[in-house]
Amino acid sequence: MAAISGGRATDERVTCLRIFADANCETHMEDVDIPLQPRKLFKDNPPLRLSDNFAASWCNICHVPAGMCEVDWHNPPRRLLVPWLTGEVEFETSDGDIRRLAAGSVVMAEDTTGKGHISRHPPEGQLVEKRIREALGAFAVGGSG
Repeated sequence: MAAISGGRATDERVTCLRIFADANCETHMEDVDIPLQPRKLFKDNPPLRLSDNFAASWCNICHVPAGMCEVDWHNPPRRLLVPWLTGEVEFETSDGDIRRLAAGSVVMAEDTTGKGHISRHPPEGQLVEKRIREALGAFAVGGSG
């Protein structure tokens, strides 16, 4: 397995892993920062650091079952913003890049076309994900996706 990507969040930003396809249908990964701004929400407490709000048509909680381990080449059904709640996950794209993420990481799965990606999950099935779909329109990111 690949080494775990580090430094996913600070007080100023959350770094997300973006998976996308280019014009030649090859898939790639890149890090994208989502800025966090201080916002006072509770009277006698310091401000929280929040991103802008993202529109989403729906969300769900998904438990990846024990024994699933690897999901071969696949594309998400639509653009997804996926916070991984527990367990580690590993992604591989068609350009040969492999990245492993710890629990609490956020993935922007935008490779709805192209060759897709492989995902690898822990054998015990403790990985739980929350999917917030169609929530990526507010991101102005680089790349060819």
